[in-house]
Amino acid sequence: MPAYSYVELKDLQIPAMIGTYGPQDVVPDAHLLDLTLTVASHLVMIARDEMALVFDYDPLIRQIEALARADHYETQERLMTRIAEACAGYPQIEALDICLRKRPVLPGTGTLVLRLVVDAKMMAGLRTAVT
Repeated sequence: MPAYSYVELKDLQIPAMIGTYGPQDVVPDAHLLDLTLTVASHLVMIARDEMALVFDYDPLIRQIEALARADHYETQERLMTRIAEACAGYPQIEALDICLRKRPVLPGTGTLVLRLVVDAKMMAGLRTAVT
């Protein structure tokens, strides 16, 4: 069984405009992203301290920020789908777990959480669909 490593991004507040709200609706003041990427262990356990040997996640983070700013999304699900598709563009990412939270849900309280888990088989399918 191959060894895997994880790159985890936690509590990233993304600049997303999601949903349509009426005058009496509670409008979320934050959308927070948690992203766990499965990568091969050789991208974490490295013999030399060189960026060329690891998965450089900075371009992906910039891409996620750009996706969040790009549109006014009707649903969180669409933004999550676009993030998963962006991840499929990186061959180092073998699988992923996306969690998108918004708060509050009621006045002053509550967090709504959506989670999408993409295994290796589904990631391969995304890669085929994106290319």
